[in-house]
Amino acid sequence: MAQKKISHRAPPDGGWGWMIVVGCFFVTVCTRAVTRCISIFFVEFQVYFGQDYSRTAWIHSIVDCSTMLCAPLGSYVSNHVSCQVGIMIGGLLATTGLVLSSFATSLEYLYLTLGVLTGVGFALCYSPAIAMVGQYFEKRKALAYGIAMSGSGIGTFVLAPVVQLLIEQYSWRGALLILGGFVANLCVCGALMRPIKFKGEDFTHYPLKQEVTPEESNKNNVHSTATCTSLGPDCTHKSLCYCSQKEYSFILKPNFIILSISFLFLAYGCSPPFVYLVPYALSVGVSHQQAAFLMSILGIIDIVGNITFGWLTDRSFLKKHRYFCYLIAVGLDGLCCLFLPILRCFQLLVPFSVTFGYFDGAYVALIPVVTGDVVGPSNLSSALGVVFFLHAVPYLVSPPISGLLVDTTGDYTAAFLLSGFSMIFCSVLLGFSKVIKKIKNKKLSLTVPTTDTRQEIWTNGDLPHTVTEDLNQKEV
Repeated sequence: MAQKKISHRAPPDGGWGWMIVVGCFFVTVCTRAVTRCISIFFVEFQVYFGQDYSRTAWIHSIVDCSTMLCAPLGSYVSNHVSCQVGIMIGGLLATTGLVLSSFATSLEYLYLTLGVLTGVGFALCYSPAIAMVGQYFEKRKALAYGIAMSGSGIGTFVLAPVVQLLIEQYSWRGALLILGGFVANLCVCGALMRPIKFKGEDFTHYPLKQEVTPEESNKNNVHSTATCTSLGPDCTHKSLCYCSQKEYSFILKPNFIILSISFLFLAYGCSPPFVYLVPYALSVGVSHQQAAFLMSILGIIDIVGNITFGWLTDRSFLKKHRYFCYLIAVGLDGLCCLFLPILRCFQLLVPFSVTFGYFDGAYVALIPVVTGDVVGPSNLSSALGVVFFLHAVPYLVSPPISGLLVDTTGDYTAAFLLSGFSMIFCSVLLGFSKVIKKIKNKKLSLTVPTTDTRQEIWTNGDLPHTVTEDLNQKEV
């Protein structure tokens, strides 16, 4: 069935775009919030299967890793088939994974069903939904992303106590079964993702060079081109390769390389606090309900960070400084982790949940915005796939490494310190690279040609241009 595409000269910044925001909001509820709430099952899995921290932590790691590792697959399906189809298929896979997990007989079974199958389903939903928001908004992009990404915080706030209640009433098996039914709503979210087309410009399709025989080349003396708009019989293997090469041409840009390296440290640092906040709270004497409530607080404040930071960075006085706002939020989030080991009661853990949740929501809302500023709107969907792909390995290894540190040292101090320093290094790396770039640009701007020079050299971006002029006549 052909999809209905609405043509616009520019992103509408409203209209059906707000329905896209609503759809993306519920996608983040069903993916990221549910992933966070898996940490509430941590103690249940550990007790039921009789395993240590490190082995149990692999469940959460594999879910996150599968979601991020397969993010480019989600972007590819969105670009070449349909965002709607991709999200619906992802919803069915995630639902199947959660339902099958309720019948688990071992941790290895959960690694496959709850980890891989559910994670791949989330991957097909998450990055395409986020990229779709960027296609509908430009002037109010940060605000739109703030509202859409706040689904993670609102979902955590609502789901954390609900999941704990479901575990107490129906055991962890019943809770997973009910979560599977809830996640099926991703199929409804997919139906809202109406594609958009811009007049005079196509953001997702690229010209594809076709091979021409020497005889044809001599006769016609032209090079034919074609456009591959979707996966079909007319798309040859070489055409698809060329299309993919154009889609991911931004990868070798220096700014994107530095941003990618920073994401590796960011992803390593942000995962352990979500996985180990509840077990840490229980270890210092906090009750199960209070520990779950800490996750709820973190989730609701996450919403405030999403929306307020998105709104503030859309203001004219901060719009040009969104990059630095992102750096500050990441750095302060890491600083919160450094103080976590000395907070050993519920009254002190509440302020941590507030501050960590706020800055987490702040920088998460700006990740698509900062990425879009680096690669441009035409490459945003593919770039987000790469960005989330880079989160995969850190998400996979950071909880087990933290669990190993807990098993080895007997407390959570080393795990939280390593997490905090990793996020601070991410912020410092991006700040340092930005300062170097500004110094370099300043030096170039101060280079002024002398009057006896007959050749004026000027620079536009990275491309040097030489203009021959008679400067002596200019002076006269």
